[in-house]
Amino acid sequence: MFNPTSIAALIIAASFAGGLNIYATILTLGILTRFHLASLPPGLESLGHLWVLIACATLFTVEFVADKIPGLDLVWNAIHTLIRIPLAALLAYHASAQLSPQMQILATIIGASIALIAHSSKTAIRAAVTPSPEPLSNIALSSTEDVFAVLLTWIATQHPILAATTALAFLLVMLIAARKLTLAIKNRLKSLFASTQDKVI
Repeated sequence: MFNPTSIAALIIAASFAGGLNIYATILTLGILTRFHLASLPPGLESLGHLWVLIACATLFTVEFVADKIPGLDLVWNAIHTLIRIPLAALLAYHASAQLSPQMQILATIIGASIALIAHSSKTAIRAAVTPSPEPLSNIALSSTEDVFAVLLTWIATQHPILAATTALAFLLVMLIAARKLTLAIKNRLKSLFASTQDKVI
C-alpha cells in the first residue's frame, strides 16, 4: 500500500525523468509493472499493457536517434514541450488516484510544474551545446539524459524518497546551469550586435 509520502516522492522523481525523456519514463514503469519487478500505485498499472509498451518503445527509439542529431534535437525538444508536460501531468494524476480529489489535483500541478522546469532547463542547456562543431558532446549529453531518466524512474519505484531528493537536487543544478547559459548567450548576442553596429558606423 502506497502512502501519501511515497506517492509524492514517486511523482516528483517520475515527473523530473519525464521532463527529460517521457517515453523512457513510461516505458520503464510499464516494464517494471508488467513483469512484476516493482509495485506501482493502482492508477499506474495500466502502463504495463502491451500496446503501451510497444508505443513507448517505438517512440523512445525515434527520440533516441532524433535527440542526438544537432539541430533536429532542438526542433524535437520544442515540439515535445506540448507532449512531455501533459503526459507527466497525466502520470501524476493517475499515480495519486488513491488520494483525495484535492490532493490529486495538487499532485497533477506539481508533476506538470516539475516536468516543465526539467524540460525547459534541458532545452536551454541543449541549445547552448548544439552549436558546438563536434557532435560528440551533443550525443554524450543526450545519452546521459536517457540513462538518467531510466535509472531515476527505477530508483523511484524502489526508494522513492532517495529518487525524489536526487531529482530535486538535479533540478536545482539544471536551473542554475540553464540560467547561467542563458545569460552567457544574451551577453554574447549583445556583444555581437554592438560590434556589428560599430562596423556599420
